[in-house]
Amino acid sequence: MIPQSSAQRIPLAFRSFSSSTATLKHTSNIGKAPIKFQPTVSFKNTSSSLSVTGPRGTTAVPLEPYMTIGFPTPDTLALDVENAEVKKQRSMWGLTRTLIQNAVTGMTDGFTVPLYLVGVGYRAALEADPRGKVEGTSGMRLNMKLGFSHPVIVPVPDHIKAEVPYPTKIALSCTDKHQLGLFAAKVRKWRPPEPYKGKGIFVGNETIRIKAVKKK
Repeated sequence: MIPQSSAQRIPLAFRSFSSSTATLKHTSNIGKAPIKFQPTVSFKNTSSSLSVTGPRGTTAVPLEPYMTIGFPTPDTLALDVENAEVKKQRSMWGLTRTLIQNAVTGMTDGFTVPLYLVGVGYRAALEADPRGKVEGTSGMRLNMKLGFSHPVIVPVPDHIKAEVPYPTKIALSCTDKHQLGLFAAKVRKWRPPEPYKGKGIFVGNETIRIKAVKKK
């Protein structure tokens, strides 16, 4: 075999590398977003919590020691952390910002979620609790017919407002988004939507994909 000449050889491609260290700054896209609020909302900042007061009441959001609260404009709140490079601080940054936003919304407009009862004979009614206003309850209860041999009774907590505009719809409202979701899940647990006939208690815009029944 005749070796190729140096003129015929394919030149090698060399890649140059920079000796300088690349600086990557981490941040939280959720945490750095400012929070707009109405003039009717006021804040009181302490070392461990942020108190939010609005037309619907007062609530508090816990703060970590490395967090700072600022007001760039009279109607804007900004949350910041000492070192966003620390993963713990970065994750708590976004979480706390979301909790503050939910607190502002809850103290001004509140949160509402509808529950739909889908099924033959499924009905709900709001009635007074015969036991009266027990500690932790509002004195009202939901009486639901969900296909069992007995009615399903669910007492309404004192921080939840329940309405039944018509027998197959329950409207729940609360100033705390987390507590509202817990109670809605508690009611839904009695009849979760099933995929064959599409019956059950649906929360909000919940949908379910219907499965075909297997034929023998």
